[in-house]
Amino acid sequence: MIRARFIALALTALLASSCGGNPTPRPLPRPISGNPPPAPVQVASIPQTPPPAVAGESAIVIDVQSGRVLYAKNADVQRAVASTQKIITALCVLDAGNIDKPILIEASDGACEPTKLYLKAGDSYTRRELLKVLIVKSANDVGRALARDTAGSQEAFSAMMNRKAASLGMRNSNFLNPHGLTEPGQYSTARDMAIAARAAYRSPLIRSYAATKAFTFRFNNGRTILLENTNKVLKTLPYCDGMKTGTTNASGRCLISSGSLNGRSVIAVVLKSNTPNIWSDSEKLLKWALERPPAS
Repeated sequence: MIRARFIALALTALLASSCGGNPTPRPLPRPISGNPPPAPVQVASIPQTPPPAVAGESAIVIDVQSGRVLYAKNADVQRAVASTQKIITALCVLDAGNIDKPILIEASDGACEPTKLYLKAGDSYTRRELLKVLIVKSANDVGRALARDTAGSQEAFSAMMNRKAASLGMRNSNFLNPHGLTEPGQYSTARDMAIAARAAYRSPLIRSYAATKAFTFRFNNGRTILLENTNKVLKTLPYCDGMKTGTTNASGRCLISSGSLNGRSVIAVVLKSNTPNIWSDSEKLLKWALERPPAS
């Protein structure tokens, strides 16, 4: 009796398999490279609370991992962005490679105002040294020196900046110099600058410089100077880790700030603000985006 029942069960299983039943699943093939498939990108959720009001005329907040826009205000309006465009300058310098290459300073590098390190012609510094000054202290003569060294001329470097911007998907920008001082026809948008900042955030070197609150720079003659980061939010918000300030009469106060908390990283761009509000507005946007339950 038991033997007959066993045979019947076996025949039933065989018939089910041959008629398209539930055969034993086969293991998924491994990628040709031997590496496991990449984990899917988590789509960031938008905070449930309404965003804070900001004085800046343009603003945007994006999630770093997914690129999702969490908040936007006039994000596609063309305007001057001042020294925040030094983020593109930094990306172009890194693309050139040879980060420890010495740069011989020329007199023409100082043909700019107003924020300068006052480098002397004939002195020599590495791209790495000058890139740190560019991000932390936003010295315009340093930007010109890096541009000339990287591309051969200011004009050639501007073309390089625009090619880089286009490659990142920045569709509403035109850069004419490496430092952001006002020129007719030079512009970007909050959305485009968020795209640039997201690319810069992926660079460990730029991120480390953007998070540096202060450091001591040594000139060739042995003199030292303490350079403090122009981004004041680094000192007021513990989880802020960058990124770049900018100020001209045309641009108003601008700030691209970044922060990481509770498993999330975001970038906030505020353009055309003013001195009383630029820091508090940027801080409010970072808090709104990050001070909520951890990302799942």
